Parts: sequence; structure tokens; C-alpha cells
Amino acid sequence: MRIGKTKRRSSEMGAKRSAEKKIPGTSTPGECVAGFTLIELMVVMAIMLVLLGIAVTRYERAVLRAHEAVLHQDLQAMRQAIDNYTLDKEAAPQSLEDLESAGYLRSVPTDPITHAKDWRLEFKDVVLSPDQNTTGVTDVHSNSEAISPFEVTPYSSW
Repeated sequence: MRIGKTKRRSSEMGAKRSAEKKIPGTSTPGECVAGFTLIELMVVMAIMLVLLGIAVTRYERAVLRAHEAVLHQDLQAMRQAIDNYTLDKEAAPQSLEDLESAGYLRSVPTDPITHAKDWRLEFKDVVLSPDQNTTGVTDVHSNSEAISPFEVTPYSSW
């Protein structure tokens, strides 16, 4: 009986020693190894890249929509200021700076499409009131010739 117990102990010790000397990443047949294969990692990376591409495209479209919304709002505010100036002063403004200096605009807004204060002013001989004696700026447009992908019209026609 002692011989069997001794052998068992020595075989257990041998198994422990071989496990301690085992090279990481290697396995013996029937042994389960945790980890991912190169193919699995490549598939996951490909899926992540596709999702990232979709997210970037949506983000860029959202930013463009926001710029267009700001353009609409700025044009509406400037047109309202032109009308109010013309009715109050009985003369149309000669520039957007006239609206700013008279207090109808805090400052001339920056065109969100061109990123500059380069608005296209429209001068016409339109009289808004019978007391108006001079003509000047009647409308304002963006100076950008780009076409909106959402409304399919040039920004300069808004």
C-alpha cells in the first residue's frame, strides 16, 4: 500500500511541475484555452468600423441641418430688422452695419455656411410706407453658391 500512495503522490507532483513549466498560450489536447481567434477579432473590428462609418455620416448630416436652421433664423431676423428700420426711420438701411448701429441688430451675424459676414444684399426701389423717401437694402441672402442637400436649392436663393 505504501508503494501505491507514494506513486500517486509522485505522479501528482509531476503534474504540478509540468503545469508550472507550461508555456503560456499552448495547450494539450482536451484542454480548454480561453481567448479569441484572429478571425473573430477581425470580424468584430469590421463590424465596429461599419457602425462608426454610419455614426460619422449621421453626425455630419445633423451638423449641416443645424447650420441650415441657423441660416434660416439669421435671415429671418435680419429681414425683420430691415423692415422695422425702414418703417421707423422712413428710409431703408444702406448696409447691415446701419441696422447694428441703430440697435436693430446686436451684431451682424456670421453666415453659418460660408463662416464669414459676407451677406449678399439686395437693393430695390421698393417703398414700404408712403412716408419713405429713399431706397436701400430690401433683402438679404447667403453669399454661398452651394446647394442644400435637404431642400435642393442654393443657399443664396433663401
